[in-house]
Amino acid sequence: MQLTGAPEPILLPCGDGAVLAELPNLQAVLGYYRGLSRSTPAGLLDLVPAARTVLATFDPDRVSVGTIRRWMLGTTPLQGSVLQAPEVVIDVRYDGPDLAVVAHHLGLTEAQVVNVHSSSLWTAAFTGFAPGFAYLVTDHERLRVPRRNVPRTKVPAGAVALGGEFSAIYPAASPGGWQLIGHTDAAMWGSGNGPLTPGDALITPGTLVRFRES
Repeated sequence: MQLTGAPEPILLPCGDGAVLAELPNLQAVLGYYRGLSRSTPAGLLDLVPAARTVLATFDPDRVSVGTIRRWMLGTTPLQGSVLQAPEVVIDVRYDGPDLAVVAHHLGLTEAQVVNVHSSSLWTAAFTGFAPGFAYLVTDHERLRVPRRNVPRTKVPAGAVALGGEFSAIYPAASPGGWQLIGHTDAAMWGSGNGPLTPGDALITPGTLVRFRES
């Protein structure tokens, strides 16, 4: 299904080999990114979605900036059901230290938090913060919680977390301020010591993610 009444992006130049599209919100970014991904011109190098933008990088020796701009302006945003997106299932032990805090904040039991999180279909909207860290969104706000007032100095690799409208998995040990509700052994980023090729991410923008209680 095509999105009706979708806002037209504002296109801004970024050097000689990139154009940045500004959009009003994350939902618009998701639809626009899906539309751009459906058919890409020769010479396009990458599409990088973020919370309010999509960056298109290209080889100026193979395609002109004018062609890229016309393609971006002519793209129709799409609903997620249009594309056959890859899907990843993540096994989770819901034993995070903040699970009780999250449940209290939402007015739910811990079991209900687990049920909502594991029964929702999540979409990787964009990546950032750390290699392999994907910001996951779903079609409801039943798990929307604030970040911690005091971030942890070290969050373990594999921690499954909630923060604002997002869920995420920490790919490596790092500082972090999200609410930790569980843990997975799945590798998020190829470091050379696991099943992923070095430099590859398990979850990339557009990937569908389901969490499974283990």
